[in-house]
Amino acid sequence: MKLVSWNVNGIRATLGKGLPEFIASERPEILCLQETKAREEQVSLPLEFAGYHSFWNSAQKPGYSGVAIFTRESPLSVRHGMGIEEHDREGRVITLEYANFHLVNVYTPNSQDELRRLPYRMIWDEAFRLFLLSLETSGKPVIFCGDLNVAHREIDLARPKDNRKSAGFSDEERAGFDRLLASGFHDSYRHLHPDQSGAYSWWSYRANARANNVGWRIDYFGVSESLLKRVSAADILPHVTGSDHCPVSLELS
Repeated sequence: MKLVSWNVNGIRATLGKGLPEFIASERPEILCLQETKAREEQVSLPLEFAGYHSFWNSAQKPGYSGVAIFTRESPLSVRHGMGIEEHDREGRVITLEYANFHLVNVYTPNSQDELRRLPYRMIWDEAFRLFLLSLETSGKPVIFCGDLNVAHREIDLARPKDNRKSAGFSDEERAGFDRLLASGFHDSYRHLHPDQSGAYSWWSYRANARANNVGWRIDYFGVSESLLKRVSAADILPHVTGSDHCPVSLELS
């Protein structure tokens, strides 16, 4: 079973920058997109999406945030948001329930320049951690994926010393990710590639960052402990363009 996650930075733009061809090539069972920046009725999907059930959660603010999941197997249930009004207005979470697991697609808030949104971000991180735990304690393990807007360790970005207090690499955000993992979840890529450096999923549009691979790994697939033995592959696909992020993938046996 192949799952793919990609922050497309606007689905309507990415449809003309290789997204349909990517789907035709990879043929994932489940495709999770973040930062769709559109409502479902605003998007005309090409034939490559035929055969997928689609589920969207869009922000109240037009052209902002948003997540969507395309899945070949119809889920048992669909849940939009975390059930917390403060957090659910921005269309950042959608959850599908399957027979053997919950799948959560997330676009975590950015702490923004000068960390001005960091206080809210830390409240979000804890709410999201508790939300994942509530799903797990309901009786099924969890797979979560998406743009978590944090590089966890120094190995996860090209210039850690220069970005110590930058959004996505603050001590507070990294500690929040520590707490998430300590709750029984695993970073699937680091599980299989513990020492791999230079593996990034986001690059600034400035200063030829992508061409020079000056990037950050901020897109993840996380899994519950009980699913770890089923993880057969976890990859980053930097050759796929069309966004400032590249897709990441997970394969389960």
